[in-house]
Amino acid sequence: MAEADPLRKVALTQQYAAQFRAGQLKVRADAPPPEPIRMPGRPLQLQLVHPRDVPRRGLGNAEGRAAFIHAIAHIELNAIDLAWDAVYRFRGLPGSFHADWVGVADDESRHFLLLHGRLQAHGHDYGDFAAHNGLWEMCEKTAHDGLSRMALVPRVLEARGLDVTPGMITKLRSANDHATADVLEIILREEVAHVAAGTRWYRWYCERAGVEPRARFIALLKEYANGFLYGPFNLEARLLAGFEQDELADLIEQAGRTGPASQSAG
Repeated sequence: MAEADPLRKVALTQQYAAQFRAGQLKVRADAPPPEPIRMPGRPLQLQLVHPRDVPRRGLGNAEGRAAFIHAIAHIELNAIDLAWDAVYRFRGLPGSFHADWVGVADDESRHFLLLHGRLQAHGHDYGDFAAHNGLWEMCEKTAHDGLSRMALVPRVLEARGLDVTPGMITKLRSANDHATADVLEIILREEVAHVAAGTRWYRWYCERAGVEPRARFIALLKEYANGFLYGPFNLEARLLAGFEQDELADLIEQAGRTGPASQSAG
């Protein structure tokens, strides 16, 4: 995670993921406790700003599309580090936990490469635009507890991508950027499985702790996400990702209470 060069980070991720699949990379039973979480490596030219200070640009011109692609690429780069941090930080878990998140890191590395190619096709590179650090901040806030991490990163922040990506694809196709839309189609399809992994391990943690998953999820939303998520929701994708009907009913009810103005902010 400390690697600052994004392409080198991708190469290392794919190398270690291949070694893990081949049985050459294992989590040592006598490994020392995880170190305190810290910022992952980022290129020096990347400017991190508050989410409200990230410029919003339309998709109707090449510059606006490049800024949009950069924002998604930044999310995917964060997702690589998020997956590796889960593998590193949370101990005493079944081997399938590590296999799931190594696989996710590998997928996210491919997603970053696809988006990096589209960014270069628009005459830009990663680091050319400002980005925010919201995903990693939630990673830091949940470093103490795997249950909270599984609930709030895959099932809240990453699941938001399931909701908004179809609309992005439609806008890109309207702008005749079919190559980028095709990349987002791939990402959307594979992110369903990533959110599903988060759901699976969230419920595993809840069962081990003897807590009711639906009630705990609502409590965690109140503690970390102001008690609600913005709609509208991609119900089909969320169901495929392991959300249950009653959970989705809760989210729809909460989003409805925030009103149209709040929903549009999502």
